Amino acid sequence: MDETTIQGKLEALLFLFGEPVKLDKLADVLGLKLKDVEEAVEALTTALKNDDRGLHIIVSEDRVQITTKPVLGPLLSKIAQEELDSNLTPASMETLAIVAYLGPCRRSLVEHIRGVNSSFILRSLLIRGLVERKPDPKRQNTFLYQVSMDFLRHMGVGSTKELPEYEKYKEFTKLFIGGEGDTSEKGDEQSENGSSIEPAGSSSESVEQEL
Repeated sequence: MDETTIQGKLEALLFLFGEPVKLDKLADVLGLKLKDVEEAVEALTTALKNDDRGLHIIVSEDRVQITTKPVLGPLLSKIAQEELDSNLTPASMETLAIVAYLGPCRRSLVEHIRGVNSSFILRSLLIRGLVERKPDPKRQNTFLYQVSMDFLRHMGVGSTKELPEYEKYKEFTKLFIGGEGDTSEKGDEQSENGSSIEPAGSSSESVEQEL
């Protein structure tokens, strides 16, 4: 496998994950030695330093992530604001419904149900303040997504369990996905301790950097 092909696959994987990924996981997915992945990350980092590229690589210990360059912040913030001012798309409403009825849940579960990458839709919902996320206690460097208090207020309910036909749809979906919806020992109650939850409506810059 030539270096260009490795870089291309690496860039695509980092874009797909949208979150910090461990180097050994990338090596496993690519079927390469850890040293080869480290060299590919270094080469991709150098290639993305050109001014005509909009992305850059962040490396922290054994994790790597691809993000937008800080210099593009004003442009991305403008686009994010336009998203906030627009109505939710059908795809956004679909994603929001999954998080509402199955949350707290991992992004992988949302994508399993929808069948497509949902990173950018979840980012949009985070920016809008309709969804919030917290670290997954069972998986390092993974987040659990749940609807925010603002979402519950908009819906006029006190908890997700008061959503229309909540139990019916939750149980049906659990059967469909083989029980993968049980991602938190706390179940579906919204956490009352905000210290471990990333606030909904986080700044667009921070969300863009992390997603």
